[in-house]
Amino acid sequence: MRRLLLWGPPILYMFAIFNLSSQSDPLPELTSRVWDKWLHLIEYGALAVLFCRAFVGEGLSRRHALAIAFVATSVYGLTDEWHQMDVPGRMASLLDWLADTIGAMIGVIVYAIVRLKPDTTYASR
Repeated sequence: MRRLLLWGPPILYMFAIFNLSSQSDPLPELTSRVWDKWLHLIEYGALAVLFCRAFVGEGLSRRHALAIAFVATSVYGLTDEWHQMDVPGRMASLLDWLADTIGAMIGVIVYAIVRLKPDTTYASR
């Protein structure tokens, strides 16, 4: 049950991203008013937070959990761009992936600031 609570949210969130990316024009009311790069930053920042939570919950060291969450989020963004090449009306964009990756970094930083206490073991070495 613990693993389901850790991994359910990021998996469901990735499914939601995939579902939206499979549509030619998802959420047109929103995308017509908000710069799409902001949406990428927010979307992938949230995914990074969910990954951080899962990896920390699995017992990885803080440093490893944050690094793996960042890489996993960026790689998922890359696969999402690749997937969009096959969706009518969509295209893969290096700038979108860059926004995904920046969002991942922001999400990891926010998680580290909000959820993790300072690690005094490294400071004392």
